[in-house]
Formats: sequence, structure tokens, C-alpha cells
Amino acid sequence: MPKGIYNVPKAVNEPVKSYAPGSKEREQVQAAFTALYNTTVDVPMYIGAEEVRTGKTKDIRPPFDHKKVVGTYHEGEKQHIEQAVTAAMEARKKWANLSWEHRASIFLKAAELLAGPYRAKINAATMIAQAKTVHQAEIDSACELIDFLRFNVQFMQQIYAEQPISSEGIWNRLEYRPLEGFVYAITPFNFTAISGNLPAAPALMGNVVVWKPSASQVYSAQVIMEVFKLAGLPAGVINMVHGNPSMVSETLISSPDFAGVHFTGSTGVFNDIWMQIGQNIGKYKTYPRIVGETGGKDFVLAHPSSIPAEVATALSRGAFEYQGQKCSAASRAYIPASIWPEVKELLIKDINSFKMGSPEDMSNFVSAVIHENSFDKLAKYIDAAKASAEAEVIVGGGYDKSVGWFIEPTVIVTTNPDYETLTTELFGPVLTIYVYEDAQWAETLKLVDSTSPYALTGAIFSQDRYAAEEATKALENAAGHLYINVQPTFVVVGPQPFVGARASGTNDKAGSVLNLYRWVSPRTIKETFVPPTDYRYPFLG
Repeated sequence: MPKGIYNVPKAVNEPVKSYAPGSKEREQVQAAFTALYNTTVDVPMYIGAEEVRTGKTKDIRPPFDHKKVVGTYHEGEKQHIEQAVTAAMEARKKWANLSWEHRASIFLKAAELLAGPYRAKINAATMIAQAKTVHQAEIDSACELIDFLRFNVQFMQQIYAEQPISSEGIWNRLEYRPLEGFVYAITPFNFTAISGNLPAAPALMGNVVVWKPSASQVYSAQVIMEVFKLAGLPAGVINMVHGNPSMVSETLISSPDFAGVHFTGSTGVFNDIWMQIGQNIGKYKTYPRIVGETGGKDFVLAHPSSIPAEVATALSRGAFEYQGQKCSAASRAYIPASIWPEVKELLIKDINSFKMGSPEDMSNFVSAVIHENSFDKLAKYIDAAKASAEAEVIVGGGYDKSVGWFIEPTVIVTTNPDYETLTTELFGPVLTIYVYEDAQWAETLKLVDSTSPYALTGAIFSQDRYAAEEATKALENAAGHLYINVQPTFVVVGPQPFVGARASGTNDKAGSVLNLYRWVSPRTIKETFVPPTDYRYPFLG
């Protein structure tokens, strides 16, 4: 069989299309949106080579028009989850032994399909079922997912090329084996790219996967599976299942073949999964890999030297793009009293100019939150702020669920640095601001660091480089991704590896080589060319 030392195509970040009026991409996504919105999709489970339809279905409804049904998906029972494990382990026999360049080719082809013929479809599906504007869908479901697939292939080659030194007469080699078992991927509603990457990254490294997407993301998950199949991914390598989350997790984590979990979701759920793994630790063939990104209470901290317009724009974008439902969204801000009046004026002006509604209308900056539970929780916190002597709603504060789950972008200003919306993860378009006295800069650094158990993202604004360095050092453990003079949501795969620590996750940096290391089990091979033939060492005389 021919062999070679192959070099993969150099990964570059996918350019973000503008979707400006009159552009070709705008026409294409509008056509795809109309076509999908006026038909219904039937989403099965993918188990091995089968599309499994149980007849136990749930509706897929757009958050901005919850009376509209755009599809259904089929939920499985315990036996279906067990079948997925069996299918994965059967697929592993060939997939784990497939040459790495052929695995690379599959995912590189998937990236090209998303960049070309499937771009409009995956963006439209994300707009419809996850209520993202076309820009938010483009940077997520198209560009970021394409970037994950391309950069992961480059990182895989980098890992395989890392080899130990060899001494005279000895050749040392390092093999990077897939894990001995299957990986359980649990993905969230808010990023189609994360939902594609969490099963794809382990699979690229030769692992097999059972994937449970969020019930609120199954529409675009179906498109991801369609793309993976068209790209040539063999049956059973990634199995997509739906069902009661507790049942699915309990079934998979109790399997002796469970080898790891790749998770993005809430801190509470991740903690429960970790506990279940601990309780089952004696069942496994090997210690499972536990990789997760969880909650966040992401901050913006402005120094008195900050430029008010830059701070206000960072808050407008960082807190309210995609209705504040990004893991990295700014949800708490600390603004010095000297610049607060100007920041306040600019921020209110920005928010009052936002248009809200269906993503089909591309003049809308925000849309609805994901579902009724989220709506009700956010409305409760907004009402409490309106009634509190410690808080004031300075803009927004309205909500209406008659048509969709619409929460107005809302800014709360509090005099209490421990006020509940300043400390609690809300995951919605609610920003809480604490105004501090300029002289209290050092104390405010301690406050930012200690207020939240999370450490996902944070942003520092300062024109004073000494202050920027001071804040960077003081907030060393407060954010796994720290931004200077830009909102805490502006990140791309490759150049800016993402994920945090503390209660925000295991900090295994999706979109970097660090994440892929978690999905291999290295084996060292030492070969001696001329072995000794006498046990006696020179010291024996």
C-alpha cells in the first residue's frame, strides 16, 4: 500500500459574509429560510446505519413564533440508547484503524460543504429554531463550525508529528490511540458550532460517539448529520439520540464502554454527570476523560481612563447579541462614576434603537429567548428588580409571550455589589451594572474576582496601560478568556482558544490542540536494534 508523510491544507478562518441588502448570500439565506419555514422536518435518531423513528415525537417551534410547528423529532427509550452504544462499538472496529488522512478528508469535506452548498441551509435552520439573526447564525453555524473542522485537522497532524527523541541504537515512537470505548457528547442550544464540534473532535481522533443534542437545537443538528453523512462519515461513528436527558446520561454513563464525556451546558448538570461517573468508576475499562464548558457570569470592567463610547458599544453588543444567550455574554459590568453618565446615555440610546422580532426580518438586532422556562425565569428577575430598593431598571424591562418568548433588552443598575442579578447566571438579555467610585479601583478588582464562582470570560477597558496590567494580574483566575478593550464575546477558533475554569469548566480549550489531546491515549514504543546478550553489567567486574 502506498505511504507518505502527508501535510493537510493550512487552516484559515472562514470569512464572515455581510448579508448586506442585494448580496447573493442574503438572497440565498432568505430563500432557504422561506423554504424551511413553510415545510416540516421529521428528525429521526441516527443509530448505526438506521434512521430510527419511534413515533414518540415532540414539536419543533420557533422561539419567535411558538404557535408555528416547523418539524418534529423522535425520542428514544433506554433500549435505543443501548443500541447506540452497540452500534458505536461495532463501528469502532474499523474506524479506530482507519488511516488518519482518510478521517481528515471526511471532516475537511464537511467543512467545504458547510462553506458552500449547505451554508444557507444551516444558517436558516439556526435562525428558525434557535432564533438567531442572520449575522449571529453566520458567525456560528457557518464560520465557527467550518473553523472547528479545518483547524482540528491541522491540530491532529500537529499532535501526530510530536515524537520523542531517540538515542544511539534505539528508536522511540509515540502512538496516539483513540480511547478504549465511546465518547458521550452533550451539546447546548445556543451554538450550532459547539454542537457540531463536540462529537466531531473526538471522532476525528479515531473515537466513536453517542451524541445527544439539546432539544432546542435538533433542527440544525439534523443538518449537521446530513452534512457528515454526505461527507462520507461511516455509519455508527457518530450516533445522534434524543430522549429524557437523565435517562440518556444514566444509561451511557453506566456502560463499561464509557470512555469520556464532551459537554457544554449548565454547571449543575455537569456536576451531576461528574458524580455519576465517580459512582460508576469501578465499572469502566479505563478512567474516563471528563471535558466540559459550563456556566458563566461574564464581566466588563471599565477603568476611569476608558473611552465611554467603546464601553457602551461593548455592553450593547456583548450583553444583547443573541439575546444574551451566549456562554460569553456580558451580564455584569463595573463602571466608574466619572464616565457613567456618558456611558449610560450612549447605552440607553443604543438599546432604544434595537429592533426586535423574527430573524426573517434582517433589520432586527434581537429576537426571542429560547423557550418558555427561560422567559419565565427572566421575567421573574426583572419584576424583582423593579420592586427592589437596591436596583433600578434604566431601560427595557418589558416582556411579552403572546407570540414569541420576547424579553426586552434590559439594564439594571444596582447599589448592592451582591445584588442577585449581579451574581446569578441568568442567560438572557439582562445586564446588571454596578457604579463604583473612581478611587475604589483596587477594591473593585477584588470585587470582580470574588463575586462569581465562574471564570469563563471577562473584558477590561482602559487607556492606562499600568491599570490594564494591574487588572490582568488581579483577575488572573477570574476568566479563562480575558479581553482588553473589546466585548467578552469576540472570539474565533484557532487564534483564540476558548473555555474557562472555576465553575465554568475544565478549561480544555475548544478550538485548540489542547482539546484534541483529551481524546487520545498515547502509547510509547521503544525499539532496540541490537539487544544485549549477557545480563552482566560492567560494574559486576
